[in-house]
Amino acid sequence: MTDTARRPEVPDRRSAGRYLWWLVVRQRGRAAAGATYGSLWMVGLMLPPYVLSRAIDEGLVPGRLPVLLGWVAVLLAVGVANAWLAVMRHRTMTRIRMDATFRTVRVIVAHTLRLGAALPRQVTAGEVVTIGIGDVAVISQTLTMTGPGVGAVLAYGAVAVLLLTVSPLLAGVVLLGVPLLAVLVGPLLGRLQGAESRYRERQSGLAARLTDLVGGLRVLNGLGGKEVFTDRYRRDSRALQGEGYRVGAVTSWVQALGVGLPTLFLAAVTWLAARMAAQGAISVGELVAVYGYAAALVVPVSFFIEGGYDLTRGLVAARRVIRFLRLEPDAADGTADAPEAASVLHDPASGVEVVPGLLTALAAARPAESAAVADRLGRFADSAATWGTVRLDEIALPQVRDRVLVADNEATLFAGTLREVVSGRRDRTDEAIGEALRTALAEDIVRGLPDGLDSAVEAQGRSLSGGQRQRLRLVRALLADPEVLLAVEPTSAVDAHTEGGVAARLHHARQGRTTVVTSTSPLLLDRADRVYYLVDGRTAAVGSHRQLLDEQPGYRRLVSRGEDAEDVRDAEGVQGADGPDEGSGSRRAQAAGAPVTKEDAR
Repeated sequence: MTDTARRPEVPDRRSAGRYLWWLVVRQRGRAAAGATYGSLWMVGLMLPPYVLSRAIDEGLVPGRLPVLLGWVAVLLAVGVANAWLAVMRHRTMTRIRMDATFRTVRVIVAHTLRLGAALPRQVTAGEVVTIGIGDVAVISQTLTMTGPGVGAVLAYGAVAVLLLTVSPLLAGVVLLGVPLLAVLVGPLLGRLQGAESRYRERQSGLAARLTDLVGGLRVLNGLGGKEVFTDRYRRDSRALQGEGYRVGAVTSWVQALGVGLPTLFLAAVTWLAARMAAQGAISVGELVAVYGYAAALVVPVSFFIEGGYDLTRGLVAARRVIRFLRLEPDAADGTADAPEAASVLHDPASGVEVVPGLLTALAAARPAESAAVADRLGRFADSAATWGTVRLDEIALPQVRDRVLVADNEATLFAGTLREVVSGRRDRTDEAIGEALRTALAEDIVRGLPDGLDSAVEAQGRSLSGGQRQRLRLVRALLADPEVLLAVEPTSAVDAHTEGGVAARLHHARQGRTTVVTSTSPLLLDRADRVYYLVDGRTAAVGSHRQLLDEQPGYRRLVSRGEDAEDVRDAEGVQGADGPDEGSGSRRAQAAGAPVTKEDAR
């Protein structure tokens, strides 16, 4: 299984059956060993009845005790050998299932990374969860057929040969009986495949709804919509329950037939053999042997039925996996090289030009408009944006990702130690982390945790406040130290005191490098070298923050939130160059003795 962790693999996505076969071929040696152990074990189950019949016919005769003991010793040896084969078969099949599980998870994760930002637009989180948990387990279980499944076929043939030595009639009954079982179970397996497919689809949809419900619980509580979504979840859950009952009904028939039909088959063969023994056509030992063959044959026959059941479910699960693996990124990767030197990023859709080495701010009444510009400049959305003289979508994507970073305000915080959360893909020294923490005014977060940088952080930073999460995202972006940093609303969740300090220190930390921030905070805008005022997603004016305040009434209303321009200028004037230690907030709020808040500063 270790090879799956070293080499990237390309699965066969042409069909569900081909994907299952690819999983077998990728571990052909182990599959061959499993088939060998399974076959020897299954055929070995047919030997004890033969040995027992010889012991009865040849050993239960007066004066032939040594012969009886000899056959008993053979029976013991066969039992020990079969026990060892059963253990080895089980171990090998467990390895096969685990390999298939890890291999499938690996290709799913690799494809998820390849899809990148296109993933949420093409598939729901519930679908991914259902595939990763349910379908992967079903697929691995299906590969059990490579062991006992092959052995069942060989055991079936071995019994037929052994019965031919006893009675051609009995051999004919066995040879015809198993195909008859397949005819009876086959239609049920077809129904099961359809019911299982519908159940899986509903299950992924319900998982997606649950993910949305949990993720937006705080918002739903605020809007009073929790009960509405809860009712919808209950309704969908009841529909899934009904579909599950239909799957269970078919499954129960398949499993009932898997147990009942072999038992009836055993009874029929035993009755026929008993009549033949009573008529003297076969000996008592042969009667015992026939009973033993028929009893042992229940095992491979059950494997036939269970194998068909597992294969049906496995094809449904594999079909969902390959459907996911066939998803493609939104845009094909380019082949051109990025500009060697720092170059202008230009977004024709908005008219924004990002000049290298400057701190550029985008201000818009609707934050989504400025965020859309950042997405286009960071190549997370299709556009005609250019980098220097080359279209951004024509440049090899790895080069763009290495040099341009979009620091989204809603970016995921993964579980781990605080050091791991902010370090990203590279190890960082304590000095580098400390400098980034100071820039983002996040040192208090470290001091407030019991083990400092080694403290555990929950997934999505659930144990932290909104402002703390936002500052840690900024710390992570600063530690990445990209050539171009596109920060979306980096200070929207912090108070004015912190925001002013972050604005000053961010400008200093990124001095000489290209930085773009989206914000309507005057504290942050005043630090920008160039501000783009966007109206309906297009550039309405460009200039410094002070120029736009003087020349653009709309911009003035946007950043002042109803305050006079003089109040805004005065509020910015009290913000010291070194951060929050020198005070922040509006002069009016301070004069009134009111607590300084972010809204006051605006």
